[in-house]
Amino acid sequence: MQPEPLLSYAAAFASALLDPGREAPRMVTGPRGQSTLKCYNVYRNNVTVSLIDALAAIYPAVQRLTGPDFFRAMARFHIRETPPTSPLLFEYGRDFPDFIARYEHARSLLWLADIARIERAWLDSYHAADAPPLSPSALAAVAPEQLSSLMFTVHPATRLVRSPFAAVTIFAANRERVSTDRIDASTAEDALVTRPEFDVLVQKLPPGGAVFLDSLMSGCMLAEAAAAALEESPAFDLATNIASLLEAGIFTSLTSGGAR
Repeated sequence: MQPEPLLSYAAAFASALLDPGREAPRMVTGPRGQSTLKCYNVYRNNVTVSLIDALAAIYPAVQRLTGPDFFRAMARFHIRETPPTSPLLFEYGRDFPDFIARYEHARSLLWLADIARIERAWLDSYHAADAPPLSPSALAAVAPEQLSSLMFTVHPATRLVRSPFAAVTIFAANRERVSTDRIDASTAEDALVTRPEFDVLVQKLPPGGAVFLDSLMSGCMLAEAAAAALEESPAFDLATNIASLLEAGIFTSLTSGGAR
């Protein structure tokens, strides 16, 4: 079969795979032109189940929070709305958090979409490129008068998820099975997700920490990032935040802002 007819056949074959309400393509036939409706429906069901299983593997905390039946029903609607565009299953479901945010039956779980965003960030961090983290000694060697103009290169695995809910605590309790007391979901939390070496780390940032890190990730100098953090939270502590980020392996290098 030539490439163009093969592509046409593939498009026709795939057109009804994710919609059980559509008829099997007529051009899809078995030996001697026999109908393959039953076989096609079996294959169609297997494709959907595989994609649901992929979403369940990417979003285990979401599934634990909703229960398997609710999750699988929600995932099935997402699959019909957003079919995969990549042959790599770990790439699938990137739009799932936004789908959850507008999914009618999940409206009572206002924080669920942010849990999903942390889980997506976890997977992206896991698959990100490796890079040696910056040694604290590199910062210690900078002259005091040059500190304010420093710019940091952030590790490729670093992700930031901001939430008006206690997303980090809820994530930890349902993903890592961390024992917690009763959770006040209305408390805002910002998640830092990274993988300096082998294991993905998810931790809650202190007040102003998310603005500080986001500013550095956007290319701001240290003084600019600190000013933005202090504007959001007067409790922001520069020394504590820098030390915490270095310990988490967030940075890979630093340069002087004067070199821009």
